[in-house]
Parts: sequence; structure tokens; C-alpha cells
Amino acid sequence: MDNRQAIGSWLSGPRAAAEEMGADFGYRGERLGLPQEGPGSIAPLGRRFGALFIDWTLCLVIAYGLIAPGDQTRAGNWAIAVLFVLNMLTVGTVGSTPGKRLLGLRVISVEGERLGFLRVWLRSMLLCLAIPALIWDRDGRGLHDRFSRAVQVRT
Repeated sequence: MDNRQAIGSWLSGPRAAAEEMGADFGYRGERLGLPQEGPGSIAPLGRRFGALFIDWTLCLVIAYGLIAPGDQTRAGNWAIAVLFVLNMLTVGTVGSTPGKRLLGLRVISVEGERLGFLRVWLRSMLLCLAIPALIWDRDGRGLHDRFSRAVQVRT
């Protein structure tokens, strides 16, 4: 093996090296029966982070304006509770938070249906812990989505 190939596979990561050796990972969402592109396909990470940023900003504004006016520290702490309530109300009813709606995303079960109350509760609790949302599987789903058997898709 040429040294440049070894360095290239190291820089490209383990997935690229495995694909060069013949492993077939397919596209994100293939194992879930989702299309590769277009409506119903796995939501891209950039849009998901953008939606979370919009939702978090909205929660901070609500917490600062209504719950803890003038106290940024308390407002930041209350924003987590507001995020939980926002997710419970919006994902549980219409399938998307305001940020997801603006960026054309929605949350569905892996079976393609709306999430039930317990799944939305579990997903919201894990999302508020933040750590599960930062760990992804091969399909790009965070642990909060995986444990609640949910997937974020394009609308």
C-alpha cells in the first residue's frame, strides 16, 4: 500500500477506509426504509442543528421574558424546562417544533406514524440531557431518537 493511501484513509476516517475495503453502508435511512433524497428522507444534521438553535433561542426568550425577567442565569436554567414543554406540546401534537417547522423537518416514529405520548416524553427528557443528542448512529439519529424509536425526516 502506498503511504499516501494510508494517510488518505486515516484522514478520511474509518468509514471511508471500510468502504475502500468493500463494506457497503448504504445511505442514511436505508435500513429504516426511508428514501435517499426528498420528502421523507433523513433530515440533514445542519438543518437539525439549525432547528435546535431556533428552538433554544425561543425557549431562552420565553424564559427570560416570562419566568425570570432580568436574571440571565435563572432564565438559562428555566429554558431547559421550557424546551421540554415545547417539545412535548409541539412534537406530540403536530410532529415538529417551531424550528423544525421553519426548516422543513418533522419527527415521526420509525414505523412512519406520529409519536405517542410516552415516546415524545422519553425523547424530550433525553434531549434535555443533551448528551444523547450528541451521539449518533449510522443513520444519523441521536440516542434520544433511537431510544424513543423516532426519526427526523424532511417534509
